[in-house]
Amino acid sequence: MTARSIRTATAAAVAGALALGAAACSKPGTSATGAGSGAKDSAVVGIAYEPESLSPLLGYGKDGNSKIFDGLLALDGSMKLRPALAVELPKISADGLTYTYTLRKGVKFSDGKPFGAKDVVFTYETILDEKTNNAAKTELDAVKSVKAEGDSTVVFTLKYPYAPFAERTVLPIAPQHVAGKQDVNTGPFTTQPVGTGPYVLTKWSKGEKLSFKANPDYWGGAPAVKKFTMAVVKDDDVRATRLRTGDLDGAILPPNLAKSFKSDSGKKTYAAKSFDYRTVTLPTHHKVTGDTAVRRALDVAVDRRTMVDKILEGAGKPAYGPVPTDSPWFAAGTERTHDPAAARKILDEAGWKPGADGVRTKDGVRAEFPLWYLSGDKLRQDHALAYASDAKKVGIDIKTQAGTWEVIEPRMKTDAVLAGGGAPADPDFDQYTLLKSSLAGDGFNNMAWYDNKAVDKALEAGRRSGKDEERKAAYTTVQQELVKNPGYTFLTHIDHLYVVNDSWDGLSTQTEPHDHGLASGPWWNVEDWKPKK
Repeated sequence: MTARSIRTATAAAVAGALALGAAACSKPGTSATGAGSGAKDSAVVGIAYEPESLSPLLGYGKDGNSKIFDGLLALDGSMKLRPALAVELPKISADGLTYTYTLRKGVKFSDGKPFGAKDVVFTYETILDEKTNNAAKTELDAVKSVKAEGDSTVVFTLKYPYAPFAERTVLPIAPQHVAGKQDVNTGPFTTQPVGTGPYVLTKWSKGEKLSFKANPDYWGGAPAVKKFTMAVVKDDDVRATRLRTGDLDGAILPPNLAKSFKSDSGKKTYAAKSFDYRTVTLPTHHKVTGDTAVRRALDVAVDRRTMVDKILEGAGKPAYGPVPTDSPWFAAGTERTHDPAAARKILDEAGWKPGADGVRTKDGVRAEFPLWYLSGDKLRQDHALAYASDAKKVGIDIKTQAGTWEVIEPRMKTDAVLAGGGAPADPDFDQYTLLKSSLAGDGFNNMAWYDNKAVDKALEAGRRSGKDEERKAAYTTVQQELVKNPGYTFLTHIDHLYVVNDSWDGLSTQTEPHDHGLASGPWWNVEDWKPKK
């Protein structure tokens, strides 16, 4: 996808066609040609979604771990920043307006050409160019200029002291000598990338798989896993079946399916804490969902705890906004209690009266609306059905419907969507694009067309202040405003579960964002895996 903040899929990836046949990927433990078995230098994993593009200029890999590329910095297993293409963390001026990076020498792109400061400047300037179709360019709003000082130093000058700027520089660096010679939005670089990362893309069969080979000249050392394939399988049940039959080495699975592998001694389950939430968009351009009373009623009608217990089987927590309850940024006191009686009272007082069939009406308008969820995504389906059931108990009729993104996206202005989002690095990363009124209708940004001046003001304050206490106050305001006027009904924060063949050492997980397809899960550091002896 082109780096969208909410992507009911990850990071706003549009799902490719489901590949059911054995041709979708090589059998685990075999070579690409299928000769022999038990090889320990290849792995095939099942992911739910694929990106629209593999160009970092259009948003691919903006949160790090892109496999094909490197950023100036990277995040380690504890989500701490570490040097990557830079040899050390940046030097930051006292006023917080200048970040100076010293680059690693001797690094080459996978085509053998040298990496240098000009590539960094090219990448950031291209993303910020208004002609570039990168929906996440507002994430770099603070950048005033980026300049090269020689071939090994890059200096960023900011417009204001944007506190999490260093986290933004995990963004992958593109080669000027390749991407700079073609159309940034449509050129071959979008599907045939050249980077400095540990892996090189060998083939992308859209809707089926992405195949990679290890970069033997990787500056961090050649990976032990020489061939790595990501099979695109959007249906949860099919992913589980292919893992069970040996067609996959690992896969991301919903809790109920992950649990089915518990007795398999040849597999291990990895749980990744995440900021990934499921939410229902409540578009302002619909007569029902645009009514603040309806929004407030739904916010207390929903039984979040039961969703966590029954749908997630405990692998998650209730969500009251984009910030998880165990985050230091969470505003205590903004939790909402499941209270159907309170929901009915809110609706009664707002003039929404029950009809003969139990569905409320107001001024001739029935309290009903459609709720779309992504086909094949069982977690979204289960959340949608549970939400509709809770709503029906207070007199709101929600009609759940499944569809692809091609079907759903044109309807987002008026129809509710079971969406997802979340970014762990900083509260600005997700909240700005989720809630800023000026971004309404911009792809998957602000899908609910939420418009709250107090929130807009607080988002700008949180983004522009360099002081922790001021930022904390700003994001507390945002969360408190979402209680008064919830443009979304936040449901759960989900722990991501992965089941993987127990054939390698070095596997771990990070705290993950919503966009958890290509480079999250235990394969966030596949370049560090070693075969078990």
